[in-house]
Amino acid sequence: MSKRVNFLCGYRSKRFSFHNGVSVSRTDWQSSCAILASKVASVEDPGGLADKIAVVNGHKNSSVDLSLVHVETTNGKLSQVQPLTITDLSPAPLHGSNLRVAYQGVPGAYSEAAAGKAYPNCEAIPCDQFDVAFQAVELWIADRAVLPVENSLGGSIHRNYDLLLRHRLHIVGEVQIPVHHCLLALPGVRTDCVSRVISHPQALAQTERSLDNLTPRAAREAFHDTAAAAEYIAANNLHDTAAVASARAAELYNLQILADGIQDDTGNVTRFLMLAREPIIPRTDRPFKTSIVFAAQEHKGTSVLFKVLSAFAFRNISLTKIESRPHHNRPLRVVGDGSFGTAKNFEYMFYVDFEASMAETRAQNALSEVQEYTSFLRVLGSYPMDMTPWSMSPTEDA
Repeated sequence: MSKRVNFLCGYRSKRFSFHNGVSVSRTDWQSSCAILASKVASVEDPGGLADKIAVVNGHKNSSVDLSLVHVETTNGKLSQVQPLTITDLSPAPLHGSNLRVAYQGVPGAYSEAAAGKAYPNCEAIPCDQFDVAFQAVELWIADRAVLPVENSLGGSIHRNYDLLLRHRLHIVGEVQIPVHHCLLALPGVRTDCVSRVISHPQALAQTERSLDNLTPRAAREAFHDTAAAAEYIAANNLHDTAAVASARAAELYNLQILADGIQDDTGNVTRFLMLAREPIIPRTDRPFKTSIVFAAQEHKGTSVLFKVLSAFAFRNISLTKIESRPHHNRPLRVVGDGSFGTAKNFEYMFYVDFEASMAETRAQNALSEVQEYTSFLRVLGSYPMDMTPWSMSPTEDA
């Protein structure tokens, strides 16, 4: 007896709203349909049509398997199939359940803790490089990415600022994680037996004084990640080596904590950005922050920066960060008319964070004025500020 499956995908050319008040565009609707088509299970097809031709977003492709839903039969009769509801097509919940979140590092890294704080109950996806986390979201392998941009002691993480400009992801939130370092080693190892300490260079710098007291004769070697250093010790059964990492890393890799809270400065906090393929809608009912990047108009020099800052100061908009990075497409600017020779100054891109929502008129007017002085301006995101209280307890990084 042949089996037939009907698959109906609604299509709207205008924006519409789900029952939960979330507005969805035609592109979002198409993306939801594409995700559903990629997740359904295969079904027997006597005619072989499903194996020969697949249709995804209206395009025929013989290399794609549509894999339609299998229909159960009872006594030779088709079972009742429940139709799709609007809930099936709703966006993922904002609290993080069922979201796939990419982060750089291995389990036990502080970035994993940040992903868990940003999206509780999410599926954390470790990535070996920052760039891989960006690509994971762009290729729909992950729904979000949570990546560090600055530390209260170590400063900005320049690599991620450059990647923000190279990729087209949007900032949809921020989260701050207190850094609570521990000295980890294999069970039974004493502090005086440690001849080498490995960790990320920033972690080693942030625990320098404590390590001088705990392991004065131990050599210190840089590792690409704090949790990866702990994993390396466990995997290679190194009894002469300790790692600076989180308490969660000790739990995951069965290491003992030789010393707890060894950071030299208790006010050690890392700020992470939450990235997504689509921006969120700015609001005014809670504190928002907006991040932009711009380049000055050619031959205008540093006076442009003064004018840009004035645009915000005039409207009483507070700037929380300003960061300059080399302009890769135009690294040098020639100064002078040649009468007395010429000088070459560096050209920069400027990253600015300010405390205002793009839904506010003052923010819109400020950027309208900024645009007059710049050759390039891009809004990286307008997103809620992290207002949650935090403490330096060891449970924060678990």
